[in-house]
Amino acid sequence: MNYKWLNKSGNNKLIVFFNGWGMDDKVVSHLKFNDFDVLMFYDYLNTQIPDFDFSKYDYKVLIAWSMGVYVCNIFYDKLKDFNKFIAINGTQKPIDDNYGIPQLVYNLTVENFNEQSSEKFMKKITTEIDLRKYTGRSTEELKQELISIRDLKIEKYLNFNKAIISTKDRIMPYKNQIRFWQKMGVETVEIQAPHYIFNFYKSWDELI
Repeated sequence: MNYKWLNKSGNNKLIVFFNGWGMDDKVVSHLKFNDFDVLMFYDYLNTQIPDFDFSKYDYKVLIAWSMGVYVCNIFYDKLKDFNKFIAINGTQKPIDDNYGIPQLVYNLTVENFNEQSSEKFMKKITTEIDLRKYTGRSTEELKQELISIRDLKIEKYLNFNKAIISTKDRIMPYKNQIRFWQKMGVETVEIQAPHYIFNFYKSWDELI
């Protein structure tokens, strides 16, 4: 797992962002920080937990997108005391017939993953921009990240406050997201957008 400070300016408010599979900071590079420091985690080829102390921040928000909604739970002990938890087009059961991507679909995606299928997958995330330029990793590395996420074992789950769900999501089925978050009693906000939503926002605090 990699991390990158997108903004570290000594603010007393923090956003920790867990990115989606295969992405890097370019997917959110246009978002203004305003009065937030922003720390991003990405590239889930391994799930070793870096050591961070967030205690100096007075207000802390977790924002997780797609597979990041699942992966972030391995940081449970470091994130559990955050003030707010926001999920974007993801669930805590991301490979599930009722609450995420159907298991057969996910497994077939892994088995048949190649350069051509990677391109098709990226186009399903959004047709407005070319997401392939947002990762410098090889097709094999992207495939291995899918496997790493599938093999991840979660023991404790964070309590999310809000889930932003795209009605046109072609990756994480819209109805499965609704079903999961309503079961969890979490506030849902529906938007007319594909799986990638960040081009609809100008700053991080708009997501909060």
